[in-house]
Amino acid sequence: MDLELLNYFNNAPTVLQTLGIEITEYTPERVVATMPVTPKTHQPFGLLHGGVSVVIAETVASSGSYQFIDPAKQSAVGLEINANHIRSKSSGVVHAVGTPIHVGRRTIVWDIRIYDEEEQLICISRCTMAVIDREE
Repeated sequence: MDLELLNYFNNAPTVLQTLGIEITEYTPERVVATMPVTPKTHQPFGLLHGGVSVVIAETVASSGSYQFIDPAKQSAVGLEINANHIRSKSSGVVHAVGTPIHVGRRTIVWDIRIYDEEEQLICISRCTMAVIDREE
């Protein structure tokens, strides 16, 4: 695990900090992030907003993809994401578990499953990351 990169993801002033997303496991085989479900993450009817589920899913895929690229020369950016919202959630904590299902030279595809504290499935997502060269 690249502890410096993991600490950067967890402490940078980004949407992760805003929503309370924290990456707790970071290996090439699996990336896990947790997030509290609070009014900040709700839609107007008091349930976890589907878009917020997509944010944590893409966070897992995006951060995890940096293990497969040369960050000095390349970036990994979201190309496509979908999500099936299986169960609602109004409070507590969710965790997103991402596993890479394809690691290519130009794309990385992730399967991300979001669960609650009782391991009930909340959302299933697939995210395709594009690997692009940084401009010099």
